Amino acid sequence: MTTADLTPGAAPSRRTPDEQAFIEMQASPEFQDLRRRLRRFVFPMTAIFLAWYALYVLLATYASDFMATKVFGNVNLGIILGLGQFLSTFVITGLYVKFANRELDPRAAAIREELEGPEQ
Repeated sequence: MTTADLTPGAAPSRRTPDEQAFIEMQASPEFQDLRRRLRRFVFPMTAIFLAWYALYVLLATYASDFMATKVFGNVNLGIILGLGQFLSTFVITGLYVKFANRELDPRAAAIREELEGPEQ
């Protein structure tokens, strides 16, 4: 029971699904589609970022002369590529948020509504 259940005039809370409902939902085509879409984004993006990070570490370790190449003033390629690591993290985060808002959230909301009923 929630506080909303005890408050006069408050909207009733959503129902709590039982264990069997969760198991059945995990086997449903809608849930499998949601998982497939998530994996199609997350796994390649993770691989790309890890490859980019590994390249940066390898360049810093084995190509120090290249990384020390001055671009302007006291700024060298190592600094620019290091800042690029931060920039790529923000870009990936932005892409994920856009992807989740467009592809994942509506499907997850539909699954939740099917399990718990409409939001009151």
